[in-house]
Amino acid sequence: MVDAKEILLAEPRGFCAGVDRAIEIVERALQKFGRPIYVRHEIVHNTFVVNDLKDKGAIFIEELSDVPPGATLVFSAHGVSKAVQEEAQARGFSIFDATCPLVTKVHVEVAKLAKEGYEFLMIGHKGHPEVEGTMGQLSEGIHLVEDEADVAKVQPRQTELLAVVTQTTLSVDDAAGIKAAIKARFPNVREPKQQDICYATQNRQDAVKVLAPQVDVVIVVGSPTSSNSNRLRELAQRLGTPAYMVDNADELQQAWFESASRVGLTAGASAPEVLVNGVIARIKALGAVSVRKMDGVEETMKFPLPKGLKMIDPATGLEIEVRKAPETGA
Repeated sequence: MVDAKEILLAEPRGFCAGVDRAIEIVERALQKFGRPIYVRHEIVHNTFVVNDLKDKGAIFIEELSDVPPGATLVFSAHGVSKAVQEEAQARGFSIFDATCPLVTKVHVEVAKLAKEGYEFLMIGHKGHPEVEGTMGQLSEGIHLVEDEADVAKVQPRQTELLAVVTQTTLSVDDAAGIKAAIKARFPNVREPKQQDICYATQNRQDAVKVLAPQVDVVIVVGSPTSSNSNRLRELAQRLGTPAYMVDNADELQQAWFESASRVGLTAGASAPEVLVNGVIARIKALGAVSVRKMDGVEETMKFPLPKGLKMIDPATGLEIEVRKAPETGA
């Protein structure tokens, strides 16, 4: 038994439109073409989602050489480099691109400005597939900066035409600090017309800013590889509230709740609500007696599917909905 009496649910939390779309692309491809469907890299960074799709017939690969000729291939929500796109086409795969449209927007901006002679500073985390995909839109002239120290060291070939782009899943506050350092060193740098950090990442961070001061501990549901989930945990800690990230309810530790009368709960943009429900049930089993949902932004964004995956009901002429994110049940 622990001291926790109430669970306060962040709003919004969990799946975003880009993740919903990416998963639906794989599920529709499986339904339409049968198993196996090959997916380059984890479709989204969530262990439960990846394992569920594996069970349905998806095979996750990193190297295109592992995909047999003529197979159906899906690019993950994080996007891929030009080199990967070109290799996949050369190998003759049937390709469906599940890149989040907000990541694609960054790719399009990079390609457009590169034609005008711009070099780029990309704010992001080295090795993250989104960063590799965006930087891989160009063969040269794009430089990664992970923190303010990198800004002081970076050496673009010229500074007259210099633009900044951002990984979409970063901390809004961290990115703002790095952008300020870039502006201080390169006053004429071009910034995106619209912020690169996606609406869902920002909304979930804004919700944690409201949630964290009201609770004694914050639990973030998300996988270790999920950038936006890690940023939620870091944000709560920076606000002075102990915070822990778990892949599922089995990872919860009773000691975290010993002196907590109110527990805050949120989930990264690639974490399904079924995992949140499992965490709620576990905390209730430890002694919590009520669940309350915060007021928050209602997200209505929906991205269209690629051509070739829409299924029409012949009886109604309407598009068939294959999946929806599970309801909370809380």
